[in-house]
Order: sequence, then structure tokens, then C-alpha cells
Amino acid sequence: MNLDGTPHPTDNRSITFRFPRHPRSVPRARDALRACTGLTGDTAAVAALLLSELVTNALRHGSPPGRQIAVTLHRAEGLLRLEVEDAGDRLPRPRTAEPDLDDECGRGLALVAALADDWGVAPRRGPGKCVWVSLKVTDEPRDKGDAPLT
Repeated sequence: MNLDGTPHPTDNRSITFRFPRHPRSVPRARDALRACTGLTGDTAAVAALLLSELVTNALRHGSPPGRQIAVTLHRAEGLLRLEVEDAGDRLPRPRTAEPDLDDECGRGLALVAALADDWGVAPRRGPGKCVWVSLKVTDEPRDKGDAPLT
């Protein structure tokens, strides 16, 4: 979504949104996910949590000041792939030690690894990276089958 709220369709199964480097981008990304996928129930909740973690990491650790992040939603062949791109060079790494009980950070990638069917990091054109997760989608979209994202 551009700052004006316009999505950028990439094909009929993918759509990309651009968000500013701002904390409000996390709920806006979740809203875009809900509006475009038609998912319900546990699948929708897990997808929203995973996207929240990826966007939060991009905002906190990846995207330099003044740069946007891109969120791409791709749905095909029973999978939903969520991609978050930022211009930062720092790669995400799960913690190797357990965080203290009162730590407010450090559990995000552990949640991603536990809840996603797969996840990873890929290079992107230009500076930065693309962090992605994939989920098996069992919920029926609004018009049945692997519907285009709207």
C-alpha cells in the first residue's frame, strides 16, 4: 500500500502493499491481509500473527529510517506465502538462548519457526532482503478454490 493506500497487484494471485517505517504499519498490514485473503478461524489468526512478527522485525531491525517496507501476499496451490521486504542488510537470526521471562523481545522468530509451515530469507533486487513464511491454507476463500487476492 502506498502512503495513499493504493495496493500494487503483481498478478491475480499476488498483491503487494508498501508501508512507511512506522509502528502503525503493523496493524495496517494485518488489515490488508484480512481484507485480501478472506481467511477465517485459526488460519487467519496464525497468518496475522506471522505477518505481525515479520513486519515488526522489519521495522525494528531492518528498514533504515525514511525507507518503506513492502508486504506481498501470494496465494496459490493451497499455500499462502507472506513476504516482507526491507532495505536493511541485517539478516534475521533466531536466538540461540531462551529469553528471560521478563524480556519483551526475542521470541518472534521462535514463533515464526513454530507456526509457519516454512520460512526463510531471500535476497531482493537492490539493497536489503525478503523474509517470507508459507502456510498451508485449508480455509475456503470467498469464492472457493485458490481465489485471486482482491
